[in-house]
Order: sequence, then structure tokens, then C-alpha cells
Amino acid sequence: MSSLESPHHSLSQVLRDLVELPVEKLSLRIMTENVGDKGFGLLLAVLSLPSALPIPATGYSTPFGILFVLLGAQLIAGRPSPWLPERALKLQVSKKLVAKVFTVGAKLLSIAEKFVRPRMRWITSLGGHRLLGFVVVFMASLMILPIPMTNTFPATIIFFIGISLSEDDGLAAIIAFIGGILSAFFYCYVIYLLFTVGIDGVIELKDWIKDTLLGRS
Repeated sequence: MSSLESPHHSLSQVLRDLVELPVEKLSLRIMTENVGDKGFGLLLAVLSLPSALPIPATGYSTPFGILFVLLGAQLIAGRPSPWLPERALKLQVSKKLVAKVFTVGAKLLSIAEKFVRPRMRWITSLGGHRLLGFVVVFMASLMILPIPMTNTFPATIIFFIGISLSEDDGLAAIIAFIGGILSAFFYCYVIYLLFTVGIDGVIELKDWIKDTLLGRS
């Protein structure tokens, strides 16, 4: 199967093309065969979307989190292209969920692509890949933990790392790295609440964040 990704294809167009594939379910094998030669970046961006977006996608965070650990470890090891086990390649996502998530993701990427561009090429070095690989592994570990609010933020960081790798944008990678550090402090606080106050404290924090973002008093 030919790759959807080319110099004339933006990330948002890659998502639209994946949605248009004539299949009932989209397997991970199909995704990997259609992400082109920037496999790490595109796979991270595509697979993180179900958890990063405020769209119900129950059951995907843990298996995808495990895949992110594997991909991050390969970045650290310096692999030139991603490898996934046969069992993972058979993982399928319903076309309905794909259409919902990737359509929203494509719209967001269309906006992000106005600001993302090749610059600060340290990201293409082995050291750059290893640094981002460590961040991916740490964020993926948070996604796997059975703790409330441990999906969206880490998945968003992984999403931006995927964009930065795909577009060779070192500045975007630095922003994602800073976001990863802030997320680490945030989840340390969440874990602290669990041990000192209990789940009620975490739920109260979640409600406070939601009210703050929505501008509620």
C-alpha cells in the first residue's frame, strides 16, 4: 500500500486521507503503512488523538499508552524507523471513532500547521530523539496509571511531540518538553491528593479545573 504522507501532504491531510480509506475498521497495520517516512512523529500524533481530544474513546488509553512506551524506547535507542509487534499491528479502531476523532484532529492541525515549521533542527539529532523519547515514555506511563485525569494531558504532550518530529520543529518540541515537566508536577500533586485526601480530593480538583476553564465562578 502506498504512503499517504508526501512532501505535498500536511498532517491534517494525512488524517483526512486515513478517514477516507475504504475499510470498515482501521487497523494499526494500515496506519503504519500509510504514515510515510516520518513514522515516529505521525504515529505518535495519530495514536494520541483519541485520548488527547475531549471525545469519548474509552478503552484506548491503556493499550495506546503501552505502544507509546514502546515507541519512546525506540526513540531512545536511536532506531531510524518505528517497529511494532504483530499483535499490536492487528489492533483495530472502529471507523466511526476514527471519523469522529480524526475529523476534529484535522481541523485542529490545520490551525497548528500555520505556526509549525522546520526550525531549530536539533530535534533531528540522536540526542534530540532520545530526549523526546524519555518524555514520551514518561507521559505514556502516566496514561497507563489507573488514576483520574491521567489521559488527556499526557496524550496532548505526546501529540505535540509527534507534530514536532513530523515537521522537524525544535521549538514545538521545546514547548512540548516544558509541558511535560509541568504535567509531571501536576500528577505528583494528584498522587499526593490520592494518598492524603483520597479520590474525593482528585474529583474536587478535576471539577475546579473544569469550572476554571469554562469561566464558572
